[in-house]
Amino acid sequence: MEMEGSQVNELRQRKQGNPSEKEEPTTNEKNKDNKKKERLQKYIILKRFIKLFVGCMGAVISGMMYAIYLSTYHERKFWFSNRRDIEREITFQGSGAVYYSFYKDMLRAPSFERGVIELAYNNRTVPLKTINAVQQMTLYPELIASALYQMSGSQGVVEPVYFYIGILFGLQGIYVSALFVTSWIMSGTWLAGMLTVAWFIINRTDTTRIEHSIPLRENWALPYFACQVAALTGFLKNNISSSGERLCYLFMSASTYSFIMMWEYSHYLLFLQALALCLLDGLSLVPKEKVHEVHKMYIFSVLVAYLFQFENYAILTSPLLSLVIGSMIAKSLQISMKKGTFRAKVMKIMYFYLAFTIAVSLHFLIRTVVPPNDNKHLLRFLEVRFGLNMSKNFTVNWLLCQESLQPPSQDYLLRLTQSSLLPFYILVLFICMCSVTQAIIRRLRGAPVSTDNRVEEGRIGERPEVIYHVVQTILLGSLAMVFEGMKYLWTPYVCMLTAFGLCSPELWTTLFKWIRLKSVQPVMLAFVLSAAVPMVIGFSLWREFLPRILAELEELEEHYESDTVELMNWIRTQAPINAVFAGSPAIMGVIRLCTGWMVTSLPVYNDEDLMRRNENLYQIYSMRSAEDIYKILTSYKASYVVIEDSICNEVGVMKGCKVKDLLDVANDHVINEDGDVYAYSKYGRFCHEIKMNYSPYVNYFTRVFWNRSYSVFKINTLISFQY
Repeated sequence: MEMEGSQVNELRQRKQGNPSEKEEPTTNEKNKDNKKKERLQKYIILKRFIKLFVGCMGAVISGMMYAIYLSTYHERKFWFSNRRDIEREITFQGSGAVYYSFYKDMLRAPSFERGVIELAYNNRTVPLKTINAVQQMTLYPELIASALYQMSGSQGVVEPVYFYIGILFGLQGIYVSALFVTSWIMSGTWLAGMLTVAWFIINRTDTTRIEHSIPLRENWALPYFACQVAALTGFLKNNISSSGERLCYLFMSASTYSFIMMWEYSHYLLFLQALALCLLDGLSLVPKEKVHEVHKMYIFSVLVAYLFQFENYAILTSPLLSLVIGSMIAKSLQISMKKGTFRAKVMKIMYFYLAFTIAVSLHFLIRTVVPPNDNKHLLRFLEVRFGLNMSKNFTVNWLLCQESLQPPSQDYLLRLTQSSLLPFYILVLFICMCSVTQAIIRRLRGAPVSTDNRVEEGRIGERPEVIYHVVQTILLGSLAMVFEGMKYLWTPYVCMLTAFGLCSPELWTTLFKWIRLKSVQPVMLAFVLSAAVPMVIGFSLWREFLPRILAELEELEEHYESDTVELMNWIRTQAPINAVFAGSPAIMGVIRLCTGWMVTSLPVYNDEDLMRRNENLYQIYSMRSAEDIYKILTSYKASYVVIEDSICNEVGVMKGCKVKDLLDVANDHVINEDGDVYAYSKYGRFCHEIKMNYSPYVNYFTRVFWNRSYSVFKINTLISFQY
């Protein structure tokens, strides 16, 4: 029996196989698997490196090419290299002329420190007023540019004006590169970045104001905001490493602080960004730890900017600080409970109520404690703009007539449609919004939001960075449909979001999942479309718009204001050094830049006193007596007054928006008869009457210069009455 048992055991071992014989091939297989894994890991690392290298090179090359394009276009438009200094400076219109004039002052100062002090206590620009130009006009870009010019040893090598505009063109290149990186991070392919840049350049009249006036504050600030958005996009991603998250956070903090320092209205744009994040945080669509870190970054950047901007109280009273603190307090009071229950849904509603209530209460509390700022005119403007109030105030009505504060024209939407941007944007936004809505519904029901967003799942609306950009573009788009000036913030977003959507396989998979496509493999078709559609669009854009862009660079434009040059030369050669000029704010900015003489007003609209001056000095185009105008001008120590025919004989402007019409309304010189509006006063229009050279105008004023566009009158100090 023992023999039979042993034989049975041997047969079983033969059938099952000898374990000792199996160990050796299993070890070999493991070694082979390990080698395969190592080779695969090396391949993946190499692939990621090549992908990263190609993407970075694409972003850098795109930015450099755009900066070169802007420089070439600017040269062909203004013939900058063939102009004299005064002719170059005249191209800086409006507030841009004032900003550049202070850059020149910094270069003329004996030292950088002395220049900063003179700007901080400036009494050589506007008579009877000492202004902190650094804080009031946000001159930090000019301080940085002048410091770089002196520290780099560029004196005698590069002309100051070329150095200044070169920095701005370089920043615009960084702007484009940041948009490239943002769409690349979201889609995972550099094709999205290339398509973003193409649409940005084709629609450049609606994406940037660099062509209108180079030194504008937003031209300095928006590149930093684009960098901040790119860093925030990477920070919100689910699959980012800890080191990458820290790097994005540091970059985001630095760019946020720089953005606040460069533009006085930056905190309003950051408020919209914080509002979007608070909405997502309340619905638990974004990791609350990351939102908390972003809120801390906001507070730190605002407080540091407050200190470095000479304790600028406008930053403390901004809605950004109140919203962030209110949201943090409301979040700390929120009770954690089981997700999906009725009480949990009620608590989410309570969170929004608490955050809003605390933010509003805190905002009013800060405004009562902190000294009042000069933003009251914005509130008055918004009240009239949205029909909550009516006003005859000249400044408010003048702001209402500005093109940037009007609703967008049909031409704007038509241009976006012709470049194929708007139709594809609507498609991408619709798919993303529907997917985000599904994610919100699942979240309210208690289902966890997926953190492993694979392509085959088709849930593009559950990615935190996508949700943020969808909400942000809706907020900016809503404002752009009310104020045309907001299109310069919204249109770049449209370019970036549309390019990301078309190049993202996940978006196509989401669409195919809804329509239940079964005839073709959805994932494979999604990858094909995410590459084919952008390439077809890119080829069509290249074929249609590249010849136009090249033609613009080859075309020479004649831009020479001979009358303005003649006026500036006369002031520099004939006017006394201590002369003070009065006139419209726009021409005052040019006089301040080209001659350095004192002026009675500046084209700056964030200071109540300067705005009041502008309104009073615009009275030279009203129907008031010579004595009234003389008293106004002498109250500001003016010695010369400049009359512009373009304002005095203004035509072709929107009905009711001529300077003369606005002054007549403000001065109650308007009569309504049978539905028709007439201007009436017992005095003629001053800008017309003063040119007639009869009493009493010749008693107060003496004409000393005139050409086709300007007339300059000396204000008599000793009045001699002639009849």
